[in-house]
Amino acid sequence: MVARLLGIDSGGTMTKVALFDDVGNEIACEHSPNRIQFPHAGWTERDPDGMWRAACEGIRTLLERTGTSPGDIAAVTAVGYGAGLYFVDDDGRVVRPGIGSTDTRSSETIALWEQTGLKSELESAIQQAVWAGQSLPILGWFGQHHPDVLKRTRHLLLCKDFLRLRLCGDISTDPTDAGCAGFADVSKGCYAKDAFIAAGLEDCIEKLPEIGASTDIAGYVTAEAAAQTGLLEGTPVCRGVYDVVACSLASGLTRADELGVVAGTFSINSRLHTIPCLDPLPTLQVAYPLEGKYLATMAGATSASNLEWVCSTLLAAEADVARRNGRSIYEVCSDLVESAIDRDCGILFFPYVFGGPSGAPAGLLGVQAGSQLPDVLRAVFEGIVFAHCQDIGYLLGEAGTDGIRRALLSGGPSKSPVWSQIFCDALNMPLVVANGSEFGAKGGAMCASVAVGLQPDLTSAISAMTRVSRTHTPDPDRVEVLKARYRRYREVGERLAAAWVPHTPPDCASSYVGASA
Repeated sequence: MVARLLGIDSGGTMTKVALFDDVGNEIACEHSPNRIQFPHAGWTERDPDGMWRAACEGIRTLLERTGTSPGDIAAVTAVGYGAGLYFVDDDGRVVRPGIGSTDTRSSETIALWEQTGLKSELESAIQQAVWAGQSLPILGWFGQHHPDVLKRTRHLLLCKDFLRLRLCGDISTDPTDAGCAGFADVSKGCYAKDAFIAAGLEDCIEKLPEIGASTDIAGYVTAEAAAQTGLLEGTPVCRGVYDVVACSLASGLTRADELGVVAGTFSINSRLHTIPCLDPLPTLQVAYPLEGKYLATMAGATSASNLEWVCSTLLAAEADVARRNGRSIYEVCSDLVESAIDRDCGILFFPYVFGGPSGAPAGLLGVQAGSQLPDVLRAVFEGIVFAHCQDIGYLLGEAGTDGIRRALLSGGPSKSPVWSQIFCDALNMPLVVANGSEFGAKGGAMCASVAVGLQPDLTSAISAMTRVSRTHTPDPDRVEVLKARYRRYREVGERLAAAWVPHTPPDCASSYVGASA
């Protein structure tokens, strides 16, 4: 038998299925878009079983395309976006559409919690911020507005846990997803029951899945799932981790003097600690699946999803041309930015299409009659990097980058050498991109390697399966250029936020098919 590891990564816009060998080489990958639904302004939902069907299609296609025997699959692991929420009944049937992590319906609930002082009480209990896409306030919103949904729900699940339910019938979660959801007391490694009681959600405690180790075998592929996916019935299914942790593992993040940067639907910027970080209080905080470590993360929907929006709405025709030529629109964008990287460009892009700090609006400023598409796209690339820099500045606090020896980049921008270099220059530190392209799926495969005994632990799995693919060093001239542009980006952004009167668009029931950035 040739040992192969299968990772499923269902993110904000795509479900990816990737095949790896036992030393971490990515053999092949299939992508299937998830249809995101917007039934009301600020709501982002998806059909859970549609997501499962996308995973099934990807697995079957991948096995056929690579000629992989189902018997060669040593284990399969599902990884998914953190937070959001999935509702299933006692028979495992979907009660209502799943909630995405970019959903903002709970904003009014959080505002009420803040007025009463409950927000700070909850944040102390879960050792991280309370934010709109987080599972706990989403649950609070349903308790206020749709208690009938909670009455019909027997199990409250996270994205990867729903996929694993369909794979093997297991109902459980792991410490990383429980933490990201805002359900856990991160320091104690158990559910924060006092927080549920304080929020008036004590009836939901019994609906929470059991927490188990990320590297355990949670079950085995059922006959029904085998028929749908082409996998062999009885194939081990590992419990896994949520996508930020999976990307961090696949990037090789093991040390406190490294900065983990994941650029995807969210701007994800993380650092390891030996105890939970409380000052500053991070957006997300979870127990990292390496002994005695915690991952503190600043996150916001200000990353490569903004480029995806630009490409799907403003560059749709160019994307069609790229596809006909066998290329990705993102490859085309990268080439265009590289052609404009040394031009004098005063354009600023604010990547707040999905919401920004202090109500700052999204948009382009400084476009002139002589501006060209490469200049605009360069501003988009730089604006997304600047949003990461803001979050990193908060995460690192007064010490700044002192004591940080390098950044580890993953996500869509890591596939672009020119975009990776912009990250490197803006951060003014060495930057490393690890081997592979589907880091979320690979992190799941690394967990699986431990679950079936191919590796003794995740530290060994990182050592055996993660290697440096590309290294970037700061360009002193570009560092100074980006330093000045970042300063202006901050100044203008603050003035825009102060002057802007937010406009709430009318509710709509439209949907679109996203594409991975």
